[in-house]
Formats: sequence, C-alpha cells, structure tokens
Amino acid sequence: MKFRVVLEFDAEAGSYSAVCPQLPGCASAGETEEEARANIREAIQIYLAPAEIELD
Repeated sequence: MKFRVVLEFDAEAGSYSAVCPQLPGCASAGETEEEARANIREAIQIYLAPAEIELD
C-alpha cells in the first residue's frame, strides 16, 4: 500500500517535517530528508498496526 507523504524543510529549525495527509495525525520529523522519510515510514506502520486496547 502506498501513501502520499508531504516533506517540508524548516529553515529556522534546520530540520524536515513529514506528514501523511491520508492518515490524520500521522506525522514525524528528522534532521535530514532521509531521516524524515524513515521516520514517517515507521510512523505509518505504527499508525496502521492493530491496537492492543480491548473495547467493551
């Protein structure tokens, strides 16, 4: 499954932010573009992982 990811460089902070618009609240960051890409990939995997919370 593929998701669109938006990467933005923040010149003031000197880092990258990464957001997956299709998954509300799924975002990450990194000091380099490569790190931001790896972090958002992990964030998407965690977002889609089954929850361990039992619902009554």
